[in-house]
Amino acid sequence: MIIDERLTAYIDSLDRGNTPFLNEIEKYALENEVPVIRKSTQSLLKFLLVCVKPECILEIGTAIGFSALLMREYGPEHCRITTIEKDEKRILLARKNFSRAENGADITLLEGDAAEILKGLKGRWPLIFMDAAKGQYLHFLPDVLRLMAPGGLLVSDNVLQDGDVIQSRYAVTRRNRTIHARMREYLYELKHLPELETVILPVGDGVALSVMRQ
Repeated sequence: MIIDERLTAYIDSLDRGNTPFLNEIEKYALENEVPVIRKSTQSLLKFLLVCVKPECILEIGTAIGFSALLMREYGPEHCRITTIEKDEKRILLARKNFSRAENGADITLLEGDAAEILKGLKGRWPLIFMDAAKGQYLHFLPDVLRLMAPGGLLVSDNVLQDGDVIQSRYAVTRRNRTIHARMREYLYELKHLPELETVILPVGDGVALSVMRQ
């Protein structure tokens, strides 16, 4: 945990909760070790959706569709979501969940490598949610910047790696050193790119909010 577990539990206990359908999907994800955004991150997303009121959202990293469905449920009435996933098993579950959802038709799932799919996308998104493989965030960034609308918001999840990001590279396991280095570079880029204004919050597993200057 990045912040005190008791404090996090107390803050999470104040949340009004989600719909029974979302609770069902979250329960399945937790029981089957499928990555799902944490309670505090869910609350932050709901808050941001009210502030930004995006007509469309681009999500990088669908998993089984929980976060896309949450954003559709709590976003503006006619909001449409485009989400990207390459894991075939997760794609099958996500499509099943979208087909069961009342507003699942508003979600478009693009199958394949996000790095390739992003290169072919056009248009501008007022909100982009980055929640894919952490080691790839830096590679996605040039296309993400191209796709952000002026004044648009980029939400990058899991950027503090349970606090490991502050450690020396030699203090993290060898298999995580590349991800560790890339995330530190990603955060540096977000804070130093002149076209962005970024704040990094110790929410959930760390969330970076980056606004595209107009």
